[in-house]
Amino acid sequence: MGQEFVIKSPQIEDKINQLLPSQAGQAAGVDFSASTTVIPIVDLTETAEGSNVRVDLQTALSHETANVFAVNNTTTTIINTTGYWRITGTVCTSNAASTQNASIILNDGATDKTIWNLRQPSNQISLTTSVDYIVFLKAGDSCKIKADNPVTFDGSARQIADISGNLIDP
Repeated sequence: MGQEFVIKSPQIEDKINQLLPSQAGQAAGVDFSASTTVIPIVDLTETAEGSNVRVDLQTALSHETANVFAVNNTTTTIINTTGYWRITGTVCTSNAASTQNASIILNDGATDKTIWNLRQPSNQISLTTSVDYIVFLKAGDSCKIKADNPVTFDGSARQIADISGNLIDP
């Protein structure tokens, strides 16, 4: 026979209320317990979160939700909506007489922070590289793409979750 243990953890209570919103606040005063008895587990996390799509499929790009961008010789704001965003794209440089840069920049409304940068010194062989990042934007944040001339930075951004972490199907 297994032993029973009482677990008192506000973090666990908060997570259960987040994952199972239909149970939020319904069992005030009830403690969680643990046991040394082996019990099979059925993971209902995706369904409890409101999504029936596997996590790896959740980040898929789609015709309807992909916000396409093409940046050359400028800095362009590609996202200014809160939440979690997937940014995918391709950067192409060329053999130029000057140093070339391509960047993904997060801005908090006052300050830029470069989170990814490709720097190609002058007179180097042309190159192409792919990017695939997930960024988080809170209220007032934005995401910018910068591409020097003659660099081209083409891609798309898709929101994969809102600011609270609720998944958004493709």
